[in-house]
Amino acid sequence: MKILVIGGAGYIGSHVVYELIRNNHEVVVIDNLSTGLKEMVHKDARFYLGDITIKEQLVNIFEKECDRKSFDVVMHFAAKLIVPESFEKPLEYYYNNVEGVRIMLEVMTEFNVKNIVFSSTAAVYGEPIKPVCEEEDPTIPINPYGASKLSSEQMIKWVCERYGMNYCIFRYFNVAGADKSLEIGLKKDNLTHLIPVTIQAALGFRDKVYVFGNDYETNDGTCIRDYIHVSDLAVAHILGAKYIEKNNKSILINLGSNTGFSVMEVINEVQKIKLVNYEIIGRRDGDPAMIIASNKKAKEILGWEPQCSLNDIIYSDMSFRIKNEKNK
Repeated sequence: MKILVIGGAGYIGSHVVYELIRNNHEVVVIDNLSTGLKEMVHKDARFYLGDITIKEQLVNIFEKECDRKSFDVVMHFAAKLIVPESFEKPLEYYYNNVEGVRIMLEVMTEFNVKNIVFSSTAAVYGEPIKPVCEEEDPTIPINPYGASKLSSEQMIKWVCERYGMNYCIFRYFNVAGADKSLEIGLKKDNLTHLIPVTIQAALGFRDKVYVFGNDYETNDGTCIRDYIHVSDLAVAHILGAKYIEKNNKSILINLGSNTGFSVMEVINEVQKIKLVNYEIIGRRDGDPAMIIASNKKAKEILGWEPQCSLNDIIYSDMSFRIKNEKNK
């Protein structure tokens, strides 16, 4: 397949590109490099510096690429995704995350490109009604980021119905780890997710990790969350692209571990490699005891389930950080 990856220089997008190249697909990347890094783009992918909120740029790229062979699938990873920042800059988030998708869909219809894989988020569920999120659960986002993603999902569904297009929408929680080549990984400042933060503490890049509460109704009293290796996620996106292209049918699927890991399980797994300085403090407001995503539908429809263990996730992220530090 010939696949356009929008946001292919970012963390998740770059890993999808690597897996696509390994599977011998033709890959074109568009990224404005506002958060992505050109060095993360696979050398065998064609790269265009462009912004999907500027229609003229997108049209120029489509004209050049589709003149020889049209895109079989477009994959979208070009979203702003920092929840606290979305409260501070809601207009910026809606512009990038919704208007960008609208322009992308408009150009796709003009060039008769029929398949879209959209990387969404489990944040669309808001405060989950039960510990394991399923695709049919209510979607009531509680932050501008989640709301902008849900708006994009809804727009994609309406546009695909009107123009005879197919969508694959994926919802998931926390992504971590690095590609097996260690050429790419999560490389940015101000990390907030538990796994990379804990690894930074183990490697001495930060003083400590804070554990927000140990009195929840879980096995060890700490919150349970869902974590997926970024390469497992990348494989799912390729399976989704193949499915809609082959079956001419749209799907919406959660991607998750189906079990999750507690905060202390993550810390203890890291400590099998290196000691971690951590401190248990009070609960944060609004933290549920357990949130994970079901992968039942992903198994049934795509034959997908995570292949990487928590140790695999941690070891790959740590190895990438050590390599990256040595190369500075």
